[in-house]
Formats: sequence, C-alpha cells, structure tokens
Amino acid sequence: NFGQNLAFMFKYQVGYMYLRYFMWNFSGRQNDIQGHGGYLKGNWLSGIPFIDNLRLGPQDNLPQSISSHKARNEYYMLPLILGLLGMVFMFQARPKQFLIVLLLFVLTGFAIVVYLNQTPYQPRERDYAYAGSFYAFAIWIGLGVLAVMDIMKKYLPGATSGVIATVLSLVLVPAIMAKENWDDHDRSGRYTARDLASNYLNSCAPNAILFTYGDNDTFPLWYAQEVEGIRTDVRVVNLSLLGTDWYIYQMTKRAYDSAPVPFSFSRDKYRQGIRDLLPVVERIQKYVPLKDVMDFVGSDDAQTKVQASDGSEMNYLPAKLLQIPVDSAKVMNSGLLSIKDAVNMTDTIEFNLTKKYITKSDMMVLDLLGNFNWDRPIYFASSVGTDNYMNLQEYFRLEGFAYRLMPYKTKNENGDLGDINTDILYDNLMNKFKWGRMNEPDVLIDHYNTRVLSIMKIRDVFARLAKALLSENKKEKAIEVLDRVVELTPHRTLSYDYFMVPVAELYYQVNEIDKANKIVNKLAGIYEEDLNYYLSLEKPYSAAVGYETRVAMSVMQELVSITETHKQDEIFERISENFDILFQKYIGSEQSKQ
Repeated sequence: NFGQNLAFMFKYQVGYMYLRYFMWNFSGRQNDIQGHGGYLKGNWLSGIPFIDNLRLGPQDNLPQSISSHKARNEYYMLPLILGLLGMVFMFQARPKQFLIVLLLFVLTGFAIVVYLNQTPYQPRERDYAYAGSFYAFAIWIGLGVLAVMDIMKKYLPGATSGVIATVLSLVLVPAIMAKENWDDHDRSGRYTARDLASNYLNSCAPNAILFTYGDNDTFPLWYAQEVEGIRTDVRVVNLSLLGTDWYIYQMTKRAYDSAPVPFSFSRDKYRQGIRDLLPVVERIQKYVPLKDVMDFVGSDDAQTKVQASDGSEMNYLPAKLLQIPVDSAKVMNSGLLSIKDAVNMTDTIEFNLTKKYITKSDMMVLDLLGNFNWDRPIYFASSVGTDNYMNLQEYFRLEGFAYRLMPYKTKNENGDLGDINTDILYDNLMNKFKWGRMNEPDVLIDHYNTRVLSIMKIRDVFARLAKALLSENKKEKAIEVLDRVVELTPHRTLSYDYFMVPVAELYYQVNEIDKANKIVNKLAGIYEEDLNYYLSLEKPYSAAVGYETRVAMSVMQELVSITETHKQDEIFERISENFDILFQKYIGSEQSKQ
C-alpha cells in the first residue's frame, strides 16, 4: 500500500542508499564491503563508541577481520559538524547564496533518489550517483572554517582567531580524513584490472569466441585488446549486450584480428521488437539438430508461429532436446583433443534446454552453436552464471578462467564444473598468466578486486589443478601449484576463507605437513575469533549474523575433519576442543532465538 511504499522510500532509498553514503563521506565508514542491510558490511561509522554501539552492536570486542580492515575509517563526525556549522553560517550571512547551494545539494541528492527509484540488492554500491550532493556539502565544510573563526572572535582577537580556526580545521578534518583514507584509496602499483583481463583472454585458444556477462569481465578485456593489443584474435561476446540489435550487428563485423561471429540470422530477424522473447513450446519430444531448430525460429512462415495471449503471433522454439553435430575430422585436425580424450569423442552433443522462455541473447547463442561447425573454439568465462550455459556444462573443460566447449562428455567430480587438461591449465596458471602485483605488500586489494578474484575462484582453480596433477602421480608439479596459490593469495591480500581448506588438505596429501598445518592454524585462528564475536552478540544483532556464523562453523568442522583424517593429533585436539565449546555456544544462541 501507499504507506508501505513511503516507508520503503525513506528507510531504504533515502536512508540506506543515500544517507548512508553521505555519512561515509562526512562521518566514517565501517568497511568497503558491499552491504545489503546487515550489521557487518558497508555501514557508516562515527568512531564514537556509544553511537556505533547503538547502531551496529558492540564495537569493543571486534575480530581483526573487522577492526583492522583497511577501509574502516573513523572521522568522529568532524567533517559533518564543520559542514553543519558552515551551512548555518552561510544561511545567516548570505541567505540567497545559501539557497543556490541548497538547491544544488537537494537536486543532486534527494532528487536523484526519487529519480533513480532504486530496488534492493543493487549489483554494486551507488555512492557515485550522489557525488554532486557531496560536493555541495563540501562547500559548507569550507565555510565552516569561517564559522569557527566567527565563534572564536568572541573570545580572541581577530587575527589570532583566524589562525587558530584555520589550523584547527585543517588538523581536525582534512588531516584526519587523509590519515584514515589513504591506505584504502591508494591504487598505486596495482595492475590487476589489466592482467586479470589478459588472463581471461589467454585462457582461450587462437581465434576463439569468448562469452562474458558482466561489466568486470568485459570492459577490462576491451581495454586489454584496444589499448594493450593483447589477444586481439579472441572475439569477446557480452551476453548482456547480445540482446540488443546494434550489438548483434556489431558482432557480425570483423574486429581487430577476429573474424565475424558466424550468426546465420540476417539483420531483419533480430532487429529491436522482433524475437525479443521466445516461448519454448515442446512440439518435438526427441533430440533435434540445433541448426534445424534455429532455421525454424528464423522463419517468417505463419506455420512457425504460435498465438500470444494478446492475439498476436510470435516465433517459438519447438524443442527442448537439442543436438550439435561433431565434425570429427575437423576436430582431430585442429588438435583440440589429445589421444586420451579422442576415444571419448561423441558424434553429437546432446543437451536439454530447460528454460520456458529464451531471450534474444539466448537465441543468438543457440544460433551460433548451431552454425559454428567447430571452425572456432567456443568458451564461456568462468564468471558467467550457470543460467547462461544452456545446460552444456557436461561438455565443458576448464582451461584457466574460461570453460571450453568440448566434443565429449566431461567428468564432473565433487560438483566441480568441467574436466581439466593438466598440461594446458598448468601452463596457463604457472607460465602465461600475470597477476598485476596483487600479492605485493605495498598493493591494496580492495573489496571490488576481492570480489572479482572470488568470482574467478582463483584458489579453487589452483586447487583443482593440484588435485588433478596428484591423480596423475605428478606430485612435484602439484606442490608447485599449491605453493604458487599460497604465494599469490596471502591472507593480507585475499582473506583466508573456505577455499583454503582444500589447499591445506592437498598439502597433507603430498606430505607437506608444515605447510598444511600453517594454513590450518591460520584458518582456525581467524574463524575462532570471528565466532567468539558472533556468538557474543545479542538480539537483534545475533540474528543478522546467522549466515556468517554458519559458514564459520562449517569451516571449523572441516578443519577438525582433515586434521583427524591426516593424524595431526595435537592440532586436532586443540581445534576440536575449541569447536566443541563454540558449538555449545552456537546451540545455546540458536535456542535463545526461538
């Protein structure tokens, strides 16, 4: 109802998506981790204990993961107070000019809130949308110095009050902000955007087509090709843009050293408003060649259409069970398959399209798959969501940070996606790929870099390679891979998390006991400290950290399991004892919530 809409507007859109950002700039910030309303991520902070305790729960026993976060910035509300003083001073001294600045402040702040009408769970923080509003408030901060001087004139001579007001204002506001902000805004020496982009491109064989999805796995790749000239033979196809006619048309043209994408549809088949959304109406309940199905979809014959609810006719997909023929001679001549893999090659790729509707983007991917005839390698970036894989996961092979479509069913173990060619993956990870100095002590890896690395599953990819090498009795290479991922992702760069557990376990399996124990002890220390904090919280804060608590308990349980399995008795007994104590606290905490 109307009241609920207003409550949502003021609490979320104004409060969380504007005032929170405003306070980041003029009061302080908890951390740079994107938040969605909880108590641990992305809130504003003051540095004044009683204020922060009321809003975010107890702040005196925080774990290091929170208290030592580089983006934890405390300004003690001093910029805010100085700005409010400047606002009052300007209103009293120059009311007309105050009105102009106030209009700038409102029109680039609250008015933008109304205009954007933001929904929950935005893909990224939106503080940049309100930069104009923050600039306007900064004018009042500058005038706040005059306000302080004006107040001090009542007690001190004019020249003295001016000097003291200026010095105090500089020390209490800009100096504190510089001190607090420098360590989490210094991007010098960091080249992750370029190098991780080149790693996506270098995951691909020559003349490949690489499907990407979001901004962070597309724009840096464009930069790498356009500016650095890296792998200009690879055609990057962004699935989010592939639903637009102008982008599809662009893909049909040569780009750099990349041949056109082999779509069969002419421009009139995919222009805006045509085939934007196609229902899947299963008229044929057996496997059908994908090319034939797409010829049907591209037909303008009335018999190839169904009636929509509004009475209009629309194209549709007549089958869910689809086939892509495999040209075995072409595949073998291309060198795609090793002798070991060649025995598994199939005549056709068969997959089940489980969607009820397909978008224009889906349609163009299917058209490409129906017509590429194995002339070019097809890859999906590892950052692409599984909804966009068309249920082809059974035919994927991991070759770095992209999955290659293969002409045989791959083995998926333990829920992992695609199989591995250890020679290719080892060469990519250990020799070809660059890492943008991400592991250097003087380089800041902020939340957005951390998120990209998490989406790429960097630790998981290295661990999977080490495991595959171990299964091939290549123990020394497996150790090299494990050593490399530990070197690349130290805790100070990428906080130790669940994905370090397999690394530790693999170290145990290759008899590198000291290295394994070092990781286990580090993980145990991190999660024990986190759990002690989570389990000390009372309502309503305790309910808001339920997910984090369960993840931490799960990691602790894994550590107990692997230390017991590999007979690390001393560590096992210590972690097990601590886990039992924490588990009892957890049970008590859960019961108190009921």
